[in-house]
Formats: sequence, C-alpha cells, structure tokens
Amino acid sequence: MEQKISLIFKSQQDYKYTLRKSNVDERIIKLKAIKKTIKKYENQLYAALQSDLRKSRFESAVTELLFIYGELDFTIKNLGSWLKPQYIGKTLSNPFSKNRIYYEPKGLCLIMAPWNYPFQLVMSPLISAIAAGNCVMVKPSEHSSSTSTIIRAIIEETFESKEIACIEGDASVATLLLNLPFDHIFFTGSTEIGKVVMAAAAKHLSSVTLELGGKSPTIIDREVDLHQAAEKIAWGKLVNSGQTCIAPDYVFVHQHQLTDFIALYKAAVYKFYFNNDKIVLDNYGKIINHKHFNRLKAMVNDAVEKGAMMDLGGTFNENEQSINPIVLSNIPEGTKLMEEEIFGPVLPIITYKDLDEVIEKINKKSKPLALYIFSKSKANIKKLIKNTTAGGTCVNDVLVHISNPKLPFGGVNGSGMGSSHGFFGFKNFSHERAIVFQSSIGFNWLIYPPYHGKEWVLKILKKIM
Repeated sequence: MEQKISLIFKSQQDYKYTLRKSNVDERIIKLKAIKKTIKKYENQLYAALQSDLRKSRFESAVTELLFIYGELDFTIKNLGSWLKPQYIGKTLSNPFSKNRIYYEPKGLCLIMAPWNYPFQLVMSPLISAIAAGNCVMVKPSEHSSSTSTIIRAIIEETFESKEIACIEGDASVATLLLNLPFDHIFFTGSTEIGKVVMAAAAKHLSSVTLELGGKSPTIIDREVDLHQAAEKIAWGKLVNSGQTCIAPDYVFVHQHQLTDFIALYKAAVYKFYFNNDKIVLDNYGKIINHKHFNRLKAMVNDAVEKGAMMDLGGTFNENEQSINPIVLSNIPEGTKLMEEEIFGPVLPIITYKDLDEVIEKINKKSKPLALYIFSKSKANIKKLIKNTTAGGTCVNDVLVHISNPKLPFGGVNGSGMGSSHGFFGFKNFSHERAIVFQSSIGFNWLIYPPYHGKEWVLKILKKIM
C-alpha cells in the first residue's frame, strides 16, 4: 500500500502543474462527467448506504445524493464568475496601478472523510477541489466500507489516478497519507483526530480545512411555538440516528416548559418513527458499529447512575445496532453525556430560569459547530446571537443552514477552521494571489533613497495612507 500511495502521489505531483492551466470549460466538463457517473451508480449507492447505516432510500436521497447534485449544479453555474480575476480598488498612494486577485489551485490536496454521511462528505469537498483545478487523493472511511467501494468505482471510472485517486484502508493508511507533503488537507471528523491531522500538516506547512464537531446547543425561549420546536428538534436530532455533526446535541428548556416539551418531543418521535408503539427500522438508521453502540450505551448508563432521569426510551438492540430515541433530564454536571459530543439519538435536556444562565453555560464549553435558537422575541434572538459564538446558527429551525450553497459552512476553533460549500469551498481549495500591474506613471520614486530632505514626503504619506 505504501508503494502504491507513493506512486500515485508522485504522478499527481507532476500532473498538478499541467492541471493548474485548465480553464473553466475544461473544469465544468469534469464536473458534468462525475455527475453523470454518480447517476449511473445511484442504485448501488442507495444499497451501500442502506448496508452501512440502514438509511432509507428517501433519507439517502435528501441528505446525500440530492445534496451533491445541488452542489454540482450550483458550482457548474457559477464557476465562470468565480474564476474571473477580482478587480480591486486603487489607493491614493498608488493611483495608477491595476490591482487584481487571481484564484489559483493549491495543487495536490488530500480529502479525508468520515462515515456518517459517507458519500456527501467525500463528494462535497471533491467538487470544490475539482472546480479550483487541483489534483486530489480521497480517503473515505473504512467504517462505511460499502459506500467507500462505490465511491472508488465512481472516481476510477471518471478520472485518471494522476488527477483524482481514491485510497481505501484503515487508520494505518490515513497515517501513511498524512506523512506526505500535501498542498492542502481537508478533514472532516472528530476534534480529537482533527488535532492529529493539524499536527501532521504542520510538519509540511500544509494548509488545512477542519470540519469538526462539538456539542451544538439548542435554546428554546419561553416565547415560542413549542410544538413546532419539538418537531424540528426531533427531526434534526434523529436523522441518521443522531450521527450528524450539526445535530442538536443538548437542549435548554425553561423550567416551566420542561414537562410540555418532553411530551411534545415524545409525540414527534412516535409520529416520525413508530407504528403501534414499535419502532419502524425502515425509517430509522442504525449505529455505525458496535464500538459506537457501546460508547453511547456507556454514556447513558453513566448519566443514569449519577442521577439523570430517563424520560423517553432506553431500548438498546445490539443485534440490530439500534438505539431507540432517548430523552434525559436532571443531568448532573460531570457526566460524559455533558462533556463529550454525543453523536447518537440521545437528547439531554437542561432547564434554566433566565437566558443569562444559558449564555454562561454555553460559553464555558468549546465553541460549537452549530447553535439553534427557537424564539418569537427579536430582542432575545439578538441577545443570544450577540453573546455566543458558533460555526453557524439557525433561528427557529435546525440543520437547514448546511443546505444553502450561498452560505459558508464551517466551525470555529474547537469545531473547526475554514469554510466549505459553493464559492467558499472553491476559495478554500484556491490560493488568492494578489497581483499589481504597475503603470509607467507613478510616485514610488519619492520613497527611494537617499532620504535626506524628504521629510515632506512623510507628511504627505501620513495624510493619504
């Protein structure tokens, strides 16, 4: 494997100088080609996602394939304008120059993707990397091996390995890749592994984009449609069985609304996923593997043993790798449930008396990838946004900000760095090269030596700079 990786890396290192010269039409042809190949493999992809995560065809379509078709179409439509040099204004100190920003490919890039949305989270950054004119090595997750196999088939059918290559394998393969001097690394996954990626990139001064996770809070204000909030939170929490980086991790509910919210959340859960008090597995995803199943079970047991109250659920089916939706309240501080990202169908509820208390608790934790606010009060919405930080925020909804390619998607500090999707993804895989075309007319000679007797020049510069 090491020799294979080295050979592909060398071929891409050589080819990146040719590929950087590709024009907008050539890149659009490549994007259209991969779209055509994806369509050819649609049924295999649906079967693979069903095998890996028990995703229904409908959920796979909405969260994986249609998402990528939308990203492709948006990029194809707008790439021409993105690649045009940006005209930058003149300055009084340099009034006759022409100033431009050119977007150049970073060169040879590595994309490392996770298992929870195994198709979307490979293809989305790959689209941006192709649009920017890069060579790419893709490393899908070994935990979603069925989908990984189809991704490799799509890439190998569409591209030569000297341009795009798919490298499958476990953590040892990831380590081999991270030892190489890539021009850019795009990693999606846990904060813990994100630190490993960043440390490896630092050895080569490779630039990085880190799409990480964290504990994304949801705040339910007293002035709210509680029924609507409960349904939206239930959907956002339980899609993909909670294995979503921007899922509502825990919820703040006013102490006087706790009982009502639990009842409404429970009603939404039964409406979405149950039939005659029995969960319908065709609509409800499984936990990716036994390791994560046991991790979630241990987190719930730890909270209950320390005094948390289980208000919904508690059924763990190891044979099916399935955990029924769980709601916990009265959760003590110091539990794993409140310290680690949950990444499963378990919803902790924290009660509060006033919003200042909520803000204080959120700001004590690492900055989240997402933050959700449910409120009818413009003043309270403004207060919560102004006094917190998150990668992205939805007001009176969850998750939907990721679906707009005109918005940047990314984290901040512990939840990541850099942005993706649309122009922001294209920009992330590009170097912004500043270029000045200087006129033959200019005043730069005024700052050349000798400096004696030029104090008057400093007075002018202080006024115009």
